[in-house]
Amino acid sequence: MMTNLFSTFDPATSISLSLNWLSTITCFLLVPTMFWMLPGRMNILINMFTSKLNEEFKMLMGPNSKGMTLMMISLFMFILINNIMGLLPYIFTSSSHLTFTLTMALPLWLSLMIYGWVNHTNHMFAHLIPAGTPAVLMPFMVMIETISNLIRPGSLAVRLTANMIAGHLLMSLLGNNSTNAGIMLPFIMAVQIMLMLFESAVSLIQAYVFSVLSTLYSSEVM
Repeated sequence: MMTNLFSTFDPATSISLSLNWLSTITCFLLVPTMFWMLPGRMNILINMFTSKLNEEFKMLMGPNSKGMTLMMISLFMFILINNIMGLLPYIFTSSSHLTFTLTMALPLWLSLMIYGWVNHTNHMFAHLIPAGTPAVLMPFMVMIETISNLIRPGSLAVRLTANMIAGHLLMSLLGNNSTNAGIMLPFIMAVQIMLMLFESAVSLIQAYVFSVLSTLYSSEVM
C-alpha cells in the first residue's frame, strides 16, 4: 500500500527517459504573453502580484537591492506555477522532490556566500557574533551561527518539499479509499474539496516563504 502511495511521486516514466520533468518547463506555455494591446485579466493579476512583491522585496533588501528583486520575483513565480500545476490531475509535482528544490536553494545560497565573503568579509565576520554577546559565549556563537548558515539551503529545500508532499499524500489516501467509501463518499468528496483549497493556499504560501527567506538571506550580504 505504501509503495503504491509513494509511487505517485516517482519521476521516472521509463528506464532511459523521464518525461515527467518536462512539466517543470512546459507549464510556462500557460503564462500569458504581451501580444495584445490591452492586457487581459491574467496579465493584470500577474502585474499586481509582481508590483506588490517588488515593493515588499525592496523594503526587505533596502536600497542595495541592485536588481535582486527581479530574480526573487522570478523565483517566486517559478515555484508558484509548479506548485499549482502539481495540483492538477495526472501532472507531475516537481516541487515535491529535493532534486528540484535543492537545485534552486543550493546555488543561490552558495553564490550569496561567495559574494559576501569575497566582497564584504568584515561584514560577514560581524554577522557571526551578534551585538552585545559576552566574550565567554563568543566561540559558541560563532559555531552556532556557522551551523545555521550551513543548514540554510537544506532547510529551504526540505521545507518546500515536505509541505508539498504532505497534502498530496493525504489527498492520495482519501482518493484510494473513495472506491470503497459507500455512503461516506459525499463526506470524502467534501474533505477532498477542502483539501484542494488548502493545498492551493499552501502552494502560494510556500512559494512566498521560499522567496522571502532567500531575500532575507541575500540582504545579509549586500
